[in-house]
Amino acid sequence: MFENFVTRIAVSADPIALTILSFFDDWRRGAALADAWPGYSRSSVARAVRQLVRHTLLVEEGTPTASLCHSVAEVWRDWLPHGAFHFGTKDAPFVPPSRWPRMARAFLAAGRQPALYTRNPRLPSVKLPPARRGDGEFAQVLLRRKTHREFSGEGVPLNALASLLHYTWGAMGIIDSPNFGPLLHKTSPSGGARHPGEVYIAALNVKGLAQGLYHYSVKDHALERIRRGPMRDVVMRYTLRQTHVGNACVVCFMTAFLPRTMFKYRSPRAYRIVTLETGHLAQTFCLVATWLGLAPFTTAAVHDTATERALGIDGVNETLMYVVGVGMPKRPRVSAARRATRGRR
Repeated sequence: MFENFVTRIAVSADPIALTILSFFDDWRRGAALADAWPGYSRSSVARAVRQLVRHTLLVEEGTPTASLCHSVAEVWRDWLPHGAFHFGTKDAPFVPPSRWPRMARAFLAAGRQPALYTRNPRLPSVKLPPARRGDGEFAQVLLRRKTHREFSGEGVPLNALASLLHYTWGAMGIIDSPNFGPLLHKTSPSGGARHPGEVYIAALNVKGLAQGLYHYSVKDHALERIRRGPMRDVVMRYTLRQTHVGNACVVCFMTAFLPRTMFKYRSPRAYRIVTLETGHLAQTFCLVATWLGLAPFTTAAVHDTATERALGIDGVNETLMYVVGVGMPKRPRVSAARRATRGRR
């Protein structure tokens, strides 16, 4: 099997393909291979080269594919080959919700689900005292946090969005690092305080803010407008037509500007750290949103490459990691009987 993990094209081929690929370890003309292999007809050699080019296992000098592969090789040089996981899993196919009932039945018919709890009855156990009552503000926020997919339709106030961005991605202060100088302190942890996380905001329904796509500038605590205009169809197109995403007030595309982390951490394990930090930021986002009375959600169902193009990032130095968003919570319905009872109190 041969795979170009950047273009996500994999093919099976005879072992001789490896010899051909090794021959082109630098830019060479295709005819040079025929000269080096007089035992094969020039037409068969040319045909083999064309096949490898068509499947992007060989790339032609000066083409966009060659430029992209070169950029990945340069920027990711310390994180390859393990970092190929990132590119190999971009633009993955997602199952539409309508197919899940049938797939779930097939999964359940094929075998039992894993247990909900992990415990080992062979090990001695120590019974713990009851947890503290969750009556403080933090505990209440933690217990109220949930994923919302229905919203009231009201707009999010601009000051709520400002607080949400500040307490999730904003700088709380400066750390004086003896080795690397000033670094940012934020509400979520980051390996070496490198903080590669960036965020782009699709404003669909924010009171006092024009609809459009923005980048949040941490330094200025400001929104830099990338494009103006309605965003509902745009965000739905990039998130596989998920209705709740289109009904939200704000959709945040979380990215990572990787050179910040790559500069200090040259091991590919650092990529795992970046993914963990993305999770830290998403949970902080959900908790802050809940504290502000907003209704948060997260999703990984997204068209990576198309979204990165829309954001104006290259997907190599800066790449899409996750999508989060908020709306205003939908008020629970109150029955006529409950309204009548409430009125007699």
